[in-house]
Amino acid sequence: MQTHHLNINDPAFVYDPYPTLRTLREELPVFFDPVWNKIFFLRYDDIANLLRERRLGRSITHILSRDELGWPPPNPLTRDFDHFQENHMLDNEPPKHTRLKGLFMKVFTPARVEGLRGRVERIVHQLLDRAEDQGQMDLLKDYAEPLPVTVIAELLGVPEEDRHLLRPWSAKIVKLYELGYTEEQAREANQAVVEFSQYIRALAEERRRRPRDDLISALVEVEEQGEKLTPDELVANSILLLNAGHEATVNGTTAGFLALSRNPEALEEVREAAAKNRSEFFKLAVEELLRYDTPLPMFERWVLEDMEYRGLQLKRGQEVALMYASGNRDPRKFPDPDRLWLTRPENPHLTFGLGIHYCLGAPLARLELQVSFQTLFRRLPGIHLATDRIEYTGGFVIRGHKAMPVAW
Repeated sequence: MQTHHLNINDPAFVYDPYPTLRTLREELPVFFDPVWNKIFFLRYDDIANLLRERRLGRSITHILSRDELGWPPPNPLTRDFDHFQENHMLDNEPPKHTRLKGLFMKVFTPARVEGLRGRVERIVHQLLDRAEDQGQMDLLKDYAEPLPVTVIAELLGVPEEDRHLLRPWSAKIVKLYELGYTEEQAREANQAVVEFSQYIRALAEERRRRPRDDLISALVEVEEQGEKLTPDELVANSILLLNAGHEATVNGTTAGFLALSRNPEALEEVREAAAKNRSEFFKLAVEELLRYDTPLPMFERWVLEDMEYRGLQLKRGQEVALMYASGNRDPRKFPDPDRLWLTRPENPHLTFGLGIHYCLGAPLARLELQVSFQTLFRRLPGIHLATDRIEYTGGFVIRGHKAMPVAW
């Protein structure tokens, strides 16, 4: 296996990773990066196969100790963050993952998500009502962030006066999913987990005494074959729902708007479809925007047992990096992949993953993005970028923007 270092935190790469990924995908589709100590995969079929491969997993310490892995002792700075990870479904494998996901899916049902459609529409209109007469706004802070955070907060049952706490907590926590985070970021993330956990624990106790029609109340009561969520599991998975339940929508909104702004023909298509209220068009368009500029461009997996994959020997305890952003532009899977084709007829993109860790919040993210884009361009058909300078938050794994000024 060839060795290569990909500096995914290089600002130039974060700004536009696609030329570099295109070259690597053709010339070096699999390589070992000694700096990150990971094996990178860049082609669609490899990524899709490995996402479904049960000999890979999101966690490793359930089968190998830190000593066996050659890891240093746990970092005291991230003690509470580590405990949070041990208790949510994303970073667990069967049988714990199966139990947690089964309990969660009993209450976070497709019917509950679809029942949110009217509320999503009302929130979108409320956000646009505030901005419409001003002639400008920050699409990130005034629109992309408040929508999914408000939806998740209402779903969980977080009172309106506390919702301003959620996004800052989440923004600090997800920094630890980047490669090469700083000690200060570790400290801030851990403190955010402490504060967020205390908040959810108190809310769950309140709902235990006085249940309401919200997800926290349902999670307190949910039971499957005699199994219930422990208090730590309820807290961790509620935090996960907020973090995972809005990052894709926030980044998908700003990345999608930026992609449309840089593709005038596609932008005109969106304006025409919005004017005619063509909901079916926006279902296809959202899938293409999620493929074209992937909001969460990379996920990792651990090798759980020695295995051979296409002649490569993967050893237990190694880590692989699956480059969704590259797989979503692979010409072997997507004709003319660098074209923004809003009505692309077949679009099996990787953005929400595959296999047992497929994103539980994907239906909600799709609903929010469809309503968001359709309503935005119907009400503000002349909306456009108000700057040529777009800055990213600095990380690649969760590739977000600092701001996105728009005007109309």
